[in-house]
Amino acid sequence: MKTVNTGSATYEGLGKSGHGHVSTGSGALAAQPYGFQTRFEDEPGTNPEELIAAAHASCFTMALSFKLAEAGFEDGTVVTAAEVTLERGDDGFTVTKSALSTKGKVPGLEQAKFEELAADAKANCPISKLLNCEITLDTKFEG
Repeated sequence: MKTVNTGSATYEGLGKSGHGHVSTGSGALAAQPYGFQTRFEDEPGTNPEELIAAAHASCFTMALSFKLAEAGFEDGTVVTAAEVTLERGDDGFTVTKSALSTKGKVPGLEQAKFEELAADAKANCPISKLLNCEITLDTKFEG
């Protein structure tokens, strides 16, 4: 199975004074503003790191959901947040970390099994595989 998804971005003007718009092929995001001010200041809009955080959180959460189903569980809730860190170094900016924090509530599941399945999902979700940075995972389990 193969899927191909698209996104597009336009940037008008250059550097800090420029501004752009980002869209997804599905239309879920349409002409959302982005630029230096949305990335490093408090201007409304999005930025690449926020989009990566959303992609990583959603990918991991779906992967964990499938791991739980494969383990025989039929009901539950998984909620995940991702915090993506962008740092400036000697060679420019680099995404250095994606910190996942997930909470699961699955009737009949033991915490140790939840943590095992979460670690597997972290290592194997496609976005985790894509990112070449430190990926951490904090789990909370509600039984």
